Amino acid sequence: MGLALSASAALARPAYTLVATVPLGAPDRWDYVTYDAGANRVYVAHGDRVTLVDPDAGTVVGQVEGVPGGTHGIAISRETGQGFTDDGKAGLAVAFDPKTLKIVRRIPAAPDADAIAIDGSSKHIFVVEGDSASITVIDPATDAGIATIKVGEKLEFAVSDDAGSLFVAGEEKGDLVRIDTAGNRVVAHYPGAGCTSPHGLAIDKAAHRLFMGCANGVMLVFDGSDGHVLATLPIGRGNDAIAYDPVRRRVFSSNGADGTISVIQQASADHYVPLEPIATKVSGRTMSLDPQTGRLFVAAATTTPAPTPGGRPRPVPGSLGLLIFSPGR
Repeated sequence: MGLALSASAALARPAYTLVATVPLGAPDRWDYVTYDAGANRVYVAHGDRVTLVDPDAGTVVGQVEGVPGGTHGIAISRETGQGFTDDGKAGLAVAFDPKTLKIVRRIPAAPDADAIAIDGSSKHIFVVEGDSASITVIDPATDAGIATIKVGEKLEFAVSDDAGSLFVAGEEKGDLVRIDTAGNRVVAHYPGAGCTSPHGLAIDKAAHRLFMGCANGVMLVFDGSDGHVLATLPIGRGNDAIAYDPVRRRVFSSNGADGTISVIQQASADHYVPLEPIATKVSGRTMSLDPQTGRLFVAAATTTPAPTPGGRPRPVPGSLGLLIFSPGR
């Protein structure tokens, strides 16, 4: 299940260039980055708010404010014209208007509300509650919770295949959890041998492949049809997001501890070739992607060394920015 590399493959460059850094400033806490292709906007979970960026102009265009418990996941429902984030400390989902950026409703979820995914099949919103080991299902047509799925382990990111399944990174057990989005129930736990504390997750919907990033410097490639692991690939340290580019057929891992993005070329659905990583900044752990242009968006701050051995570097106050990388080919 390993991967043999030639020297030329290991040194191949994907040629991504840093084309802009958009200052985001304080507060100095952040989490997920979400690109909304329909409006060409980038949303950054930014402490007690969500910051909205125009990636073409390279400017901040607004804020969703009033989330004192901290924002994490972000999702945009095109069907209902709503955005969703969370108040993690309060255990709430937060619905907002993407045009006015005003909060319209706070919906009960569970403590440590974190990642948020939209399922294209059911059109429902799935709020992943990490420490609570559960998922709250919301109908955006009514802004009401309609189900709670008890998963039985601490959870991280989630993605939908838009065909009836939601996949969730099972951080506690190092597995991939499959949810039936019609019945709102767990249907499988796929073992992730060799994966410690998975966080980032992305999907190739056409080939039905799942890419799960692990804290021990590997990415697992799963066959989404039956959950078996097809490949184990090297990535950097501190992964918190995975992205898949279906046009260029590349998989990316943003690595906050190393200050890199690992780049892996998908030669075929079952064969993957690591390319040279992209240099970002230490702390650049979350990321999103524009599949049309191939641009990558990474939230990162300038940091000072950790005060204690093994600790996290500290962000320089007010230095948070959105780094925008563009592919040369």
